[in-house]
Amino acid sequence: QVQLVESGGGLVQAGGSLRLSCAASGRTFGSYFMGWFRQAPGKEREFVAAISRSGSRTYYADSVKGRFTISRDNAKNTVYLQLNSLKPEDTAVYYCAGDTSTSIAYTRVLSYTYWGQGTQVTVSS
Repeated sequence: QVQLVESGGGLVQAGGSLRLSCAASGRTFGSYFMGWFRQAPGKEREFVAAISRSGSRTYYADSVKGRFTISRDNAKNTVYLQLNSLKPEDTAVYYCAGDTSTSIAYTRVLSYTYWGQGTQVTVSS
């Protein structure tokens, strides 16, 4: 079992940047496929990005491709999401999620067993 704690959210102007972090407890972080999701008010939680256990493969939603970068440091039990060129429509609560499944539909919320509490990102125009 793993516990996930996000940090790094905040208020930023359009065009600005933020780096989100998700720190995991436990000694088996490298066995978890990790993802980032977001949820805006009144909307469903949506996939943002995901990263393989080794970090060698990354996946992105079309809406963030080229602006966001996911990475991980297994030695630090942390996954990151770098948010660049932020837009007002990026405003949401951002969640990290993890799962140990060897075959995962990484865009699906239900594919992930473990979730953090979320961190708010607000982008002003």
